[in-house]
Amino acid sequence: MVREGWTLREVAQELQDRKIISNKTLFMFWARVKGYGRRLRAGEYQLSADMPPLRILEKLARGEIITHAVTIPEGFTKVQIGDLLEQKGIIKKQEFLGLTDNREIVESYGLSGPTLEGYLYPDTYQFGRGISAKMTVNTMVKRFEEIAAPLKERIEEVGMSLEEVTTLASIVEKETGQGKERPLIAAVFLNRLKKRMRLASDPTVIYGITDFNGNLTRKDLEEKTPYNTYVNYGLPPGPIANPGLESIKAVLYPADTDYLYFVSRNDGSHQFSKTLAEHNRAVQTYQKRRRSRR
Repeated sequence: MVREGWTLREVAQELQDRKIISNKTLFMFWARVKGYGRRLRAGEYQLSADMPPLRILEKLARGEIITHAVTIPEGFTKVQIGDLLEQKGIIKKQEFLGLTDNREIVESYGLSGPTLEGYLYPDTYQFGRGISAKMTVNTMVKRFEEIAAPLKERIEEVGMSLEEVTTLASIVEKETGQGKERPLIAAVFLNRLKKRMRLASDPTVIYGITDFNGNLTRKDLEEKTPYNTYVNYGLPPGPIANPGLESIKAVLYPADTDYLYFVSRNDGSHQFSKTLAEHNRAVQTYQKRRRSRR
């Protein structure tokens, strides 16, 4: 393992300690002669004592590291991503979160949100152990930028900012149980925003609760936090998760409907309603069925 920031001397010492090379001084000499001294790249390598020192230097200079597939599911939060990266042995969770929560780093990407939540694109990545946390974060944000770039014109057409689209897409992602319902759920929230109604989304409330225990209470719904859309009008300060492409598209191409409400049918799907009276009846129906099953 070659750690980020290691000098040539530190790399040579590590290789000698592991008995991959026999003479660190000679190794350093050849590294400087070949111009590899400042080009050795961090990461996890598969090396052996049978390899000629020059071949080892070539691998280190080219960055021929061992990579590990890491799949980040749609809707994961930055905390969940940090947990996953640490479990895979890629980087430490706190180091990752320290970067994603750094306002200077957020602004360096031209973003105005409080953190990089929402812009760590959910995908399958090939990461090497020993790479820097900064490189890991940058890879995810750059992937988001690649995905968002073709949608720039549409974002301008709908009159929303990238941050607004991503924030709403993150709510759609967390609210959706069945993929085909994404455009309907997006339409409900967009309709509510147009009518200056509160979004009243449970996942936004949960995001604003520190160490949520899994039990959302009436008191939680009345708590005045920046992310409580039962209390506050408009969108929360930023995304509440990292949405996939389909949720982003759902916000940009919502269903053509007047729906203003939806309630879970307890099977992953939702019952949609246009009026509060219809919604209340649906709530009674599906809550009664849920109690009956219990």
